[in-house]
Amino acid sequence: MAQGKKRRSHRSSAGTAGLTGPIPASSLHRVSHRPAPDFSHHPAPGLSHHPAQDFSHRPAQGAETHPLGRHDSASIWSRRRVLLLNSTYEPLTALPMRRAIVMVICGKADVVHHDPTGPVIHSATQSIVVPSVIQLRSYVRVPYRARVPMTRAALMHRDRFCCAYCGAKADTVDHVVPRSRGGEHSWENCVACCSTCNHRKGDKLLTELGWALRRAPLPPTGQHWRLLSTVKEMDPAWARYLGEGAA
Repeated sequence: MAQGKKRRSHRSSAGTAGLTGPIPASSLHRVSHRPAPDFSHHPAPGLSHHPAQDFSHRPAQGAETHPLGRHDSASIWSRRRVLLLNSTYEPLTALPMRRAIVMVICGKADVVHHDPTGPVIHSATQSIVVPSVIQLRSYVRVPYRARVPMTRAALMHRDRFCCAYCGAKADTVDHVVPRSRGGEHSWENCVACCSTCNHRKGDKLLTELGWALRRAPLPPTGQHWRLLSTVKEMDPAWARYLGEGAA
């Protein structure tokens, strides 16, 4: 009887020693690199594996039938802009199409100029033609800023996309007094310029070439110029609301 107790105590101490003592390094290596079970070849009881129904590598339904339609729709949503006017018809900003539609539906703005050729947005109860210009119903005070920031877009609008030297279509910006000769990057020293005149002028002064500006470059004034400085492509319907800079 005593020998049986000794055997049981010996077995129990050996078992607990494996739990409380240090784990051999070989066991750690074996556990950390154990591969995950492959259930595709050994399905669980009661479940059958059908390769024909494996959707993990199949494209989403409709991905091959209408890829261009979804791409065009997303492109329209991201590129289309709507002019927002204050209640006093002062131009404020160019809104994304989605934001403009939400403001009209929520009664915060009214449509001023419809675009018959614009995209149509369909909902469960109505269809909405995306407008070109909307107007706020309530006046919004805009902080006054003395100087309009100079951007490439605003500079091109100021010079009406015409070269300041020859009058051709402008596609570059030129410093009248080159930067290498102390010229500043400002409204008074930057003009729209065609690539031909820009290449011929190089880092020379106008007096050295015998050239003259078609008109003096001056900084524009007005709230609408802040809008023009941020818009590259402008809807022609906006011109009547943006003044001479958009003409």
